[in-house]
Amino acid sequence: MRLVTFVQDGRERLGGLIDDQVIDLAAAHQAYIGGYHLPSTMRAFLEAGPDAWAEAERTLAVPDLSPFARPLSGVRLLAPIPDPPKVVAIGQNYLDHVREQNAPVPDRPIIFTKFPTAIIGPNDEIRWDPALTGKVDWEVELAVIIGRRARRVPAERAYEHVFGYTIANDVSARDLQFSDGQWVRSKSLDTFCPLGPWIVTRDEILDPHTLAIRCRVNGELMQSSCTDQMIFRIPYLIEFISRAFTLLPGDIILTGTPPGVGHFRKPPRYLRNGDVVTVEIEGIGIMSNLCRTEEGSE
Repeated sequence: MRLVTFVQDGRERLGGLIDDQVIDLAAAHQAYIGGYHLPSTMRAFLEAGPDAWAEAERTLAVPDLSPFARPLSGVRLLAPIPDPPKVVAIGQNYLDHVREQNAPVPDRPIIFTKFPTAIIGPNDEIRWDPALTGKVDWEVELAVIIGRRARRVPAERAYEHVFGYTIANDVSARDLQFSDGQWVRSKSLDTFCPLGPWIVTRDEILDPHTLAIRCRVNGELMQSSCTDQMIFRIPYLIEFISRAFTLLPGDIILTGTPPGVGHFRKPPRYLRNGDVVTVEIEGIGIMSNLCRTEEGSE
């Protein structure tokens, strides 16, 4: 399945994507199947578990869903999960990215967080105050969506807890990152976590470590690699993280970025007002966000 969060009548709604049509899943389920209350938001849907997921699949298999379909081009998409319990991010997890920094290969995952208030959707604007930061950078990342509660999960059972995947841009204020000595503030400014455009369920991606991953700025290719460059792969990350704290349905794991970020270019290059950042992962899709400095700032 491909699932979106979209806006209808001012409310967020859970949608299924079929070709270029967005299906209001809760409304379609009630009309055609019934007998079960299908949640109408993504987070509630994930928390409801496998029964809800099976009902969504049944709904999307209905032959004619046209009464509950809207063209994708005519709906506003939010981040697939606008309000995750937490966002766990992994630093320096691509071998080719570590090499571009001339840094040692980490012997364990480097964990930080991005606050959920940083999340925006596809087509939303990345915004910052130039009085706060002048070195805003891009980082395309594969995002893992947790579907089942995970505590002390061994790697061999990790995929049982993965609902699906989406794309993230781990936007980073490099001047804050390196002056603070830790990464949370620089990574968590409002709008610094574009997410989307949709979730692709785990069954549609047989191996998440074989996917082409790219980032372009104003159409110019900046990052191009493959998820096979991950130093610590998804099952190990889930095992490592869940030893320390519980992962909940709707939690997001950002799995690291490949080389080509602006900070390590010679000379360094950073995002500017009016730039468009486009991130892409094979088998998932493409997401673009316009960059704007905050209104009233120079």
